[in-house]
Amino acid sequence: MERCLRLLLLLLGSGLGSAFYLPGLAPVSFCEEQKVKDNCKSQIELLVNRLDSAESVLPYEYDAFDFCKDENERHPSENLGQVLFGERIASSPYKFTFNKNETCQKVCQKTYDPKSGVSALDFIKKGIQLNYQHHWIIDNMPVTWCYYFEDGQKYCSPGFPVGCTITADGRVKDACVINSEFNKKDTIYLFNHVDIIITYHSGKDENWDGARLVAARLEPKSYKHTGDKAIKCEGPPMEIPKDLTSKFQITYSYSVIFQENDTIKWASRWDYILESMQHTNIQWFSIMNSLVIVLFLSGMVAMIMLRTLHKDIARYNQIDSSEDAQEEFGWKLVHGDIFRPPMKGMLLSVFLGQGTQIFIMTFITLFLACLGFLSPANRGALMTCAVVLWVLLGTPAGYVSARMYKTFGGERWKSNVLLTALLCPGIIFADFFVMNVILLAKGSSAAIPFGTLVAILAMWFGISVPLTFLGAYFGFKERVSSVAHNF
Repeated sequence: MERCLRLLLLLLGSGLGSAFYLPGLAPVSFCEEQKVKDNCKSQIELLVNRLDSAESVLPYEYDAFDFCKDENERHPSENLGQVLFGERIASSPYKFTFNKNETCQKVCQKTYDPKSGVSALDFIKKGIQLNYQHHWIIDNMPVTWCYYFEDGQKYCSPGFPVGCTITADGRVKDACVINSEFNKKDTIYLFNHVDIIITYHSGKDENWDGARLVAARLEPKSYKHTGDKAIKCEGPPMEIPKDLTSKFQITYSYSVIFQENDTIKWASRWDYILESMQHTNIQWFSIMNSLVIVLFLSGMVAMIMLRTLHKDIARYNQIDSSEDAQEEFGWKLVHGDIFRPPMKGMLLSVFLGQGTQIFIMTFITLFLACLGFLSPANRGALMTCAVVLWVLLGTPAGYVSARMYKTFGGERWKSNVLLTALLCPGIIFADFFVMNVILLAKGSSAAIPFGTLVAILAMWFGISVPLTFLGAYFGFKERVSSVAHNF
């Protein structure tokens, strides 16, 4: 028997070891062009995502700006969470060959003529003034831009700016601080060149062929390229004129360098991003401060209640005659309020049912996130999990709402079930629909496509509402507790 248990544990351990990576997050191996095999590839594709800004609530698709676009543009399939978050991933003309360094490669050239309109250039200028950020992806990892603060602390951002500005009074804004050449007053600079550094972990001492990418960093730069064919990544920065009077050209370029680093493992390649982001650090001081305040206030309330109850109990113990004992005072006076049904029992039961549904959804989502199933590498998984769980948890909502409403002595069970299934989700969906119309009018990527709205409605009325009715059926079948008879 003991040998069988040991064998079972060994098989489980080997199964866990071989299934280290979660579904959908398996590593991709890359080989040099002349060493391509069936289990590795040489071409590295750079994907572009939406552009957003901390100074604006409207994100935009990459195609909304007049940047270099892929001739055979593809849009990888996106899950529900990505669509709801407004992610719009597309292919780009930036394509690299593994372990092949390239210097100052031209991507495309854009020409703007004042006679044919400059709306595309004006949109780029507006994006620079609002500090919109690119978001690029290589091998399912964000391409980060790392820089240093004045105190020497390193910070890595999963995005990099389109450009930067110098105000009319000479004040340096945003990313213009990275280069002293950005010093002309009332000027807009465009980052039209990127130096990309791709770090990989070789498989020399591992059981897999090729190499795996563990980091991708870039440094945005600005060059005023001259010439149509041969370009040099040097010279003054690229300025965008305030008023366009003649033809204006912008040339986009890039350089890529591959570096080997066997100290970083593929499974921990997100660590350097999370560690360098200040907002991801746990604020232990704030947590302890809040905890102390909660404990202090709870202690004060407990002391007041104990003193009040102690006085009432002492007075009850001093009563001798039966006449005095019939007189009620102190905490016994509240029994009439405790056993009285609430004035808005219908709304209270509906909100309790919806709260139960949201609480269970939140608990399960956090539990799965702690287990690693909702990793940031699995894009949109958090939102998708939350929506699917909410839809599937209609039964507890209907049960709790019906049970509480029956306890309050309510008789309009049809209204209770309909309100539980439609009230709170209906209000949220109405707000969501109005906001979506506004986003569509603004051309933002955060606008949800019509097909997704139909899918959400189908999940709501096709799954959540019937499950709510099912839970309400079992809730109304339950016997009322003895406490309810005192209402």
